[in-house]
Amino acid sequence: MAGSESSSKLRTIMAFIALLFALLSTGHCSSQVPLVMWSSEGYTLPPMASPAAGHIISNDQLMSYLNSALGSAPHNVLLFLQDKLSKEDFTRYGGVFGNNHESAFPNLESALQSSSSPLVLPALSWLGASAVPGLLQEKLGVSPLSVDPDTLEHLRLNASDNTLLLIILPYSTGAYLSCKEVLHSNDEVIGKVLSIMKAQGVPYTAIYTGLKPSRVIEEPSMVGQSSMGRSLLQAVVDEVKPPLMFNTTSGPCIMLWAQNLNVSFNNLEWIDLGPLTFAPGGSVSTAESFCNETNSQLVLDYGSSVPTYNPFRLIFSMSQRRYPVSARNWFTLDTVELLFNADKATYNGSRGIYAPAEYSFHCQNVNNFRNALLVPHTQNATQWRILFTDFQIQGFSILNRTTDFSYASDCAGFFTPGIWMGLITSLLMLLILTYGMHMIMQLRSMDRFDDPKGPSISVPQSE
Repeated sequence: MAGSESSSKLRTIMAFIALLFALLSTGHCSSQVPLVMWSSEGYTLPPMASPAAGHIISNDQLMSYLNSALGSAPHNVLLFLQDKLSKEDFTRYGGVFGNNHESAFPNLESALQSSSSPLVLPALSWLGASAVPGLLQEKLGVSPLSVDPDTLEHLRLNASDNTLLLIILPYSTGAYLSCKEVLHSNDEVIGKVLSIMKAQGVPYTAIYTGLKPSRVIEEPSMVGQSSMGRSLLQAVVDEVKPPLMFNTTSGPCIMLWAQNLNVSFNNLEWIDLGPLTFAPGGSVSTAESFCNETNSQLVLDYGSSVPTYNPFRLIFSMSQRRYPVSARNWFTLDTVELLFNADKATYNGSRGIYAPAEYSFHCQNVNNFRNALLVPHTQNATQWRILFTDFQIQGFSILNRTTDFSYASDCAGFFTPGIWMGLITSLLMLLILTYGMHMIMQLRSMDRFDDPKGPSISVPQSE
């Protein structure tokens, strides 16, 4: 009878969770949660190709893998379901395997290390994660049984029977518990459950995931440490490509970086030169570049790497001079040139691309067709469309000899349209308020009042 009441209560909880996610599905559903899966020693999960960084595992992909995995893995399934979980919890609070005293997940990391084929999915669809209990219940043909370590000690499991054990892990922080302490406490629960399963000699398949993404609480960063070590999901962290540098015998003198270097001829398909420029082993040559105290020129020679346009070059010409009004040197990007086949298109950039000589220049969007910073200078320049995204360049005063740009002078103006609208509206309201206060202060009451029913007031006049 107690088991029936527990099962009925659990079904009510799962129905409420399903209803909650159905209501939330109309809102923001782009968040993801991680999923970690492993089996006990002696059992191997089917291999799965590591997902590319940024790829979100869909519900169908997860169902397909679970069907494949549970075909050979033990059917005693432990589902550790945490209220909130994000991959940042692992990357921020996870430690190095074998150095568990610095990690919030020593038991989880030890289990993954001992497993022959652990599975780590950094980005699982939020709704897909909420469907994991239902998928397991459908696959195993049994209802989930909510347990804790104390309850599990009194259960006797059979390796040949299908069992779905649900272990709910909380995620709540307050004045006395930090995020790391909560995760460490949940990891201790995982360790106790795994120890009980090992003591009973029952093989198992374990899954650790969350119902929805968590909010990682900021803690002081470990700036002074020489190395951060490897975390559970370190493989999914994107590495920022270093800027392109032109070096002379005395060191680097020109630096360039952009998220995308897109060009298009006659509104045809965009050609992104970024991978050829910044990727390791890219096919761009800077051999014809030069720099001195007053002029710098960065020549990006792509040779025959750009289809249809052979050869293809992108040239940035910069100069610096002293302006007496500001009493400092300024550099400008004088021209940007496209050399394709036997022709050349030139754009003037000196009107909008400039910065103090000791600074770099940065702009989120550099183009020649909308709010253009690159103005066509030759007749055939209008045939090309140029779009540089997250563009940054420096041609002078690279003094630190590192791969870091100097302080950036950004193209975004301080007074944006939104700021202007706010200032004008505030000024208008202030004028109305001032006028109203002025009118109120000008009100005057009469010194004497005349009664229309009585005799009129006479004011004697003295000669």
